[in-house]
Amino acid sequence: MKSQIPNTISNKAINRLAIPAILMGIAEPLISLVDIAFIGRTGTTQLAAVGIASGFYLMSVWILAQTLTAIAAIVSRHYGQKKLEEIASLIPQALLANILLGLGFYILTSYFSTEIFQLYNAQGDVLDACNRYFSIRAIGFPFSLAAMLLFGIFRGLQNTTWAMIIALSGAAINVVLDYILIFGVSGFIEPMGLEGAAYASLTAQIVMFLLAVIFLLWRTPFNLRLSPKINPQFRWLAAMSGDLFLRTILLNLTFYLATRYATGYGDEVVAAHTIALNIWLFSSFFIDGYAHAGNAISGRLIGEENTAGLYRLGFKIGKISLFIGSGLGLVYLILYPYIAGVFTSDSLVISAFNTVFWLVILSQPINALAFAFDGIYKGIGHTKILRNLLAAATLLGFVPVAVSFHIFAPSLLGIWVAFLAWMLIRSGWIVWDFRRKYKPEST
Repeated sequence: MKSQIPNTISNKAINRLAIPAILMGIAEPLISLVDIAFIGRTGTTQLAAVGIASGFYLMSVWILAQTLTAIAAIVSRHYGQKKLEEIASLIPQALLANILLGLGFYILTSYFSTEIFQLYNAQGDVLDACNRYFSIRAIGFPFSLAAMLLFGIFRGLQNTTWAMIIALSGAAINVVLDYILIFGVSGFIEPMGLEGAAYASLTAQIVMFLLAVIFLLWRTPFNLRLSPKINPQFRWLAAMSGDLFLRTILLNLTFYLATRYATGYGDEVVAAHTIALNIWLFSSFFIDGYAHAGNAISGRLIGEENTAGLYRLGFKIGKISLFIGSGLGLVYLILYPYIAGVFTSDSLVISAFNTVFWLVILSQPINALAFAFDGIYKGIGHTKILRNLLAAATLLGFVPVAVSFHIFAPSLLGIWVAFLAWMLIRSGWIVWDFRRKYKPEST
């Protein structure tokens, strides 16, 4: 029997989830941006190195933390069905799996860090600085992945405020420690430079994990008691996470190729690309707040069998995200002459950045639509569709455009034209597919 709840989800209900999710989502890229802004004052080599290493770290967390979305979909569906007790044993099992995954990835990437950063064309002093920064920050992998899983549980319970509080606390700790550890305190702490930035980020990640555990035990019906019997939902969690893992591998391929090409064009170019990419990532996580809301609410609506409400939710979140993306683009346009100067004083880096930042601005509303409907599809479990779509966008959009520019007109401009083509395919196809599948006949 279908749910009798209203088909329309109010803006208040959406904003109650989305606004805290925005603040939570920007915390991790904000940590990287703060590292880059402070380190940029110590030299171009250090800026390029932190950009490469922190970008790899952020992309790795993005790839590995797909259980966040999968667990949110499972929890929200059971929340809608009022059957949370059925997944009680799943929570500690999923948390342990994430911690072990993070620990294994830390060991693997630390051992092969030189080879990894050589793939990004890092050499000499830049390669050495990448290794020094990453050897410390990579310790945070198990803490970051565990915290992300707990954030997904909170989201499934229709609460993003707890994650916001935790993430902002971590970001604040990082800002304070960055300043103290990078530049030192006269008479008390010696300047640590690159290593100081890494220790600041690691400390922030550990604090966020501990706070997330406290909220789980204090405010949710779940606990951390492990059951020897695997929860029946663990297989579905693994399957969804696998689809999203493969999808994010393809996503990382685009960032890898972009950074590899940019590094090959010189230190100033990769430094400019680092700034542009981290601003793009910051915007993406900002826009993704409404996708988080769509993820949580759509899973609940599926649990309640409210498909009419799902359709209206999709386009309501799509319109809000489009507005936010356009607003971000306008802000960036107004601040265009000043943004690069926040991160570096190198005139060559600033010049390279200014030649491509208009493409970052143009991408904002396009990217917003893709993220909005990504969140809906993740909430209802359509992870295979998202995997296949990103494969098409990467292999038919980004790769051929980026490679063509690299062969015939190698430049940072070509990299960002390829990004724009990639985002156009993603957003256009997913909006069309959602409308085709979920539009009620009477709508």
